[in-house]
Amino acid sequence: MGNTFPTGGFNAGNIDGIWQAMEQFRSRFEKQTGTRAGRGEVRTAVLALLAEQSMHGYQIIHEIEERSGGSWKPSAGSVYPTLQLLADEGLISAEESNGRKIYSLTDEGRAAVADADTSAPWEATPSPSGHAALPKAGIELAQAAAQVGRTGSPEQVKQAVTVLDDARRKLYSILAQD
Repeated sequence: MGNTFPTGGFNAGNIDGIWQAMEQFRSRFEKQTGTRAGRGEVRTAVLALLAEQSMHGYQIIHEIEERSGGSWKPSAGSVYPTLQLLADEGLISAEESNGRKIYSLTDEGRAAVADADTSAPWEATPSPSGHAALPKAGIELAQAAAQVGRTGSPEQVKQAVTVLDDARRKLYSILAQD
């Protein structure tokens, strides 16, 4: 069956094909796009966020991703050791709340942030545009198509195929422009 999808409707095998195609699309771009934080940027980002409000680790990861427009999502393996280091340095403290550690700046941490002459790393990270925005948009389109394939009526599936065919033609017409 490959990566072609018949216009007559989707069945379980075709849904798997959509996910396979989406994964291939994502993997082609993953190696070419995205940014990796430089040394110290996770630390700077964590301090900048905690200067605004107390947060738990997952909130910190999510906020960095949001503020960088999705171009930077630090791993838990970089954020949590940074939080531990900042706590060891006395710049932040942790308090248990509903089974989670909520991190806050200490007075020493607030002074360090005030003295720092750096901007938050996401302010220097360009928001997704051009090549960086393409994989995200493609993945989101493939996810929407898969959702229609899973839950849509035969008529909705037929409409979705028409939309996707039109989108494909328009994309090729972009390349045909001078």
